[in-house]
Amino acid sequence: MKTRDILILIGLFILAIFIWFRDISWMNSLDDTLPILIALPLFVLLLWPWKFFETEKPLPLLPIAGVVVLFLLGIISNLTVILTMAWVAMLWIWLSRSVESPPLDQIKKLLVLAFMGFPWVTLDAQQLGWYFRLTGAWVTGHFFSLLGANVHREGTSMLINMQPIEVEAACSGLNTLQSMLIAGSIVAFIILGHTWRYWLAIPILFVMAWIANVIRIIALVFASLLVSPQFALGTFHTLGGWVILMVMFVICWGVFTLMEPKTSEKVDS
Repeated sequence: MKTRDILILIGLFILAIFIWFRDISWMNSLDDTLPILIALPLFVLLLWPWKFFETEKPLPLLPIAGVVVLFLLGIISNLTVILTMAWVAMLWIWLSRSVESPPLDQIKKLLVLAFMGFPWVTLDAQQLGWYFRLTGAWVTGHFFSLLGANVHREGTSMLINMQPIEVEAACSGLNTLQSMLIAGSIVAFIILGHTWRYWLAIPILFVMAWIANVIRIIALVFASLLVSPQFALGTFHTLGGWVILMVMFVICWGVFTLMEPKTSEKVDS
């Protein structure tokens, strides 16, 4: 690795630290924080080994200027997603001119994981969190009605067998959604990374994350009804974050295995 590459890598690391720690409200629990912090190391490991060109190729100035403008727009707008887009764009510009292997197509696909390695979902997608809560409460209410429970629901507030249940912001799953997207993108790359179907799997991740979050809400309601609200909001809620990551992993593995083409069809594109 040449001096230029080392300097760019240091610069990217400093910018990543800035994006992560400019707002630390996303660091609520280990199960929410750890997946984000290990996403970039996993990006490196999943494509290992890396081989850099012996001859230094010049970096395109115009795209780099665009990245600088985009980063400044992210600071002005206070949107983590724009800062993340700028960071990933700079990473791609550098790698596309510096790395001989792994293949650029594989790097391009795994950039999704690098993009997931910043807390833009947690910090920017509050409206998405509201819909996750609202639809999660709707499905949960109907689920317990089918089980014969007496359910009354208004928005995200429910009364199930005379016990009040509130699907609060903590149940919007935004932090957990980020973690689930990271887990799902890893599974997608492992199973479908060598086929064009990988790109079909990425939007499906959001659907599977929603399903996993609904399962989490239903499980919390069960814990509240069968044991106590204190138990549901305490130990069970804490362990639930890790459990739902495993559930997401299993769901993704099953769905993406079904999407995997036959051996004769495994042609990258």
